[in-house]
Amino acid sequence: MRLFVTGASGWVGSALVPELIAAGHDVIGLARSDASAAALTAAGAQVQRGDLHDRDSLRAGATAADGVVHLAFIHDFTRFEENQRIDREVVDLFGEVLEGSDRPLVIASGLVPLDTGKPGSSTGPMIRHATAAATIQLAERGVRSVVLGLPTTVHGAGDHGFIRRIVDTAREKGVSGYIDDGAHTWPATHRLDAAHLALLAVEKAPAGTVVHALAEPGIPTRDIAEAIARKLDIPAVSIPSEKATDHFGWLAAMWGTSITGDSGPTRELLGWAPTHPTLLEDLAQPYYFEN
Repeated sequence: MRLFVTGASGWVGSALVPELIAAGHDVIGLARSDASAAALTAAGAQVQRGDLHDRDSLRAGATAADGVVHLAFIHDFTRFEENQRIDREVVDLFGEVLEGSDRPLVIASGLVPLDTGKPGSSTGPMIRHATAAATIQLAERGVRSVVLGLPTTVHGAGDHGFIRRIVDTAREKGVSGYIDDGAHTWPATHRLDAAHLALLAVEKAPAGTVVHALAEPGIPTRDIAEAIARKLDIPAVSIPSEKATDHFGWLAAMWGTSITGDSGPTRELLGWAPTHPTLLEDLAQPYYFEN
């Protein structure tokens, strides 16, 4: 297939593009900078210049492709509501282009209920849930639509996401903190396992499905904090919930919430079997602690 990929040079996308090409697919990657374009060219992909605000470029990329993988998202949490609106508009555009074609549309989301037609039944926040639900409904309009539910932590060498922020907070504060008893859980998967699931979703997932990239459905935050403490040689301590915002800032709301999900149906449906390091194995390596 000829696949148009947004976020193709991003954290998961840069792992997915080589997988797609190795599997025999042609990739057109959206690039908003010269650096991104150069990285995509080096990986063997074609380049479509533009960004999520450039609707003409998005439409052209999707029209020229046999399917779309939408991984890009504007990760500015100070404008999160606006960025979710932009994401929804992009998905609606792809739906219009692909309608009636049975071509695949795979979008990245947070964890969502496996049945998106009913009120949320999973624990924790359902990030971009409304857009995920709209994507699933595109199956009724002749789109092979699939939602790729990514966990809170998609980890690996080069990760600058939530776990790196927790590490930086621990270094700054001199203690590695967890909230209350640290029993809150975070799900995780390695970026290479997440990329492989995206490949399987493009190739095999039926229309109107949700697939969850959960190698580890829920790791206690105390275990994560203690792993960080060992590497930084500092104490792991409990931070009372009433002081969590002062200690962790905006991340406190997530660090103090249990988030989990179920990847069993995904593994059964697509034969996905994670093979790369766990989060705690990654945290035993130096790359999360290099300045």
